[in-house]
Amino acid sequence: MNALPESLLPLAFPELRTERLLLRRFQPSDLENVFRGLSHPDVINYYGVNYTSLEDTQTQLDWFWANERQQTGIWWAVCSADNQLFYGAGGLSSISLAHKKAEIGFWLLPEYWGQGIMPEAMPLIFGYAFGPLGLHRIEGLVETENEICKKAVRKLHFTHEGTMVDCEIKNGRYISLDIFAKLNDTR
Repeated sequence: MNALPESLLPLAFPELRTERLLLRRFQPSDLENVFRGLSHPDVINYYGVNYTSLEDTQTQLDWFWANERQQTGIWWAVCSADNQLFYGAGGLSSISLAHKKAEIGFWLLPEYWGQGIMPEAMPLIFGYAFGPLGLHRIEGLVETENEICKKAVRKLHFTHEGTMVDCEIKNGRYISLDIFAKLNDTR
């Protein structure tokens, strides 16, 4: 198993908290939980990656850490406040400091769906993006057929900006992506 890389962020990795949640840096010990999520048919149905073994799942942890090292993304393990339960993951990818924008991503283990975890965790990520990172725009690309996710991003005050029709191929067929965005309204 790979050693945990050092962060190139100017400060220690930012832990984000609410009374109920802890968003922390991914650890090598998270491998099994990430595999449980990214191999579950309900989670990966609309998610961009999936894994069939623990060994393959290491690629995902390596990707989280590489994004951090290269300063192109930052992802958090979403856990209970006491760090005893792993709920899922959330973060920012494709960070462009030049254009002050990033893409949001999030997934939860199915047993925690409908418990208000995402609406509680996402504002923490938005606060970090619009605060210390100084971003102006957060984008969400959602498969057009993923009605649950589209409903969730609308509840988080993202604006639907349009649809890219037949823009990707998934499982041998064209899919369309809806573009959602949230702008920093504190400027």
